[in-house]
Amino acid sequence: MSKLRLVKDSCVNQEEDAIVNATNRYLMSGGGICDAIFERAGYDLLNEACRKISTPLSDGEAVITSAFNISNTKYIIHAVGPNFNITPESIDKLEDAYYNSLVVLKENKIAFPLISSGIYGGNLDNPAGVSANCCKNAYDKFISTYKDYDIDVTLCAYTEQEYENCKNFFED
Repeated sequence: MSKLRLVKDSCVNQEEDAIVNATNRYLMSGGGICDAIFERAGYDLLNEACRKISTPLSDGEAVITSAFNISNTKYIIHAVGPNFNITPESIDKLEDAYYNSLVVLKENKIAFPLISSGIYGGNLDNPAGVSANCCKNAYDKFISTYKDYDIDVTLCAYTEQEYENCKNFFED
């Protein structure tokens, strides 16, 4: 049976089949979770794999690579979240980033960061909450579309404030 849960931790620490890298459209190493993932996977190995993928990707797209040196996961899904500083009305693209990541890894366990909630959060009042809501909507869409698949999703809020801003989306 599929499930969705929220934890206060980094997605790079999760024991899952895949972790998600909140990436830019060129799949280049950046800051935050992206930097942590590149560091753990091995910059050279992950950069080489990402260079083989045709870029730029569009907001909402997701692609997959090996996890290389990250021993607690098999794959890295690179999801392009919108930059709300540039495209403030692109909530649908954020939901697409979550949904397309789920589709890439059907029937497995996946850990997400809060996509587009850091520097890409723009002027959103609650970027972490908006991201959590998009994750939940994408999850609900996935389990209604792919009824024969079971997927376990862990949404990771890195800071206490992010966790507090997200937890009401996960209460029954």
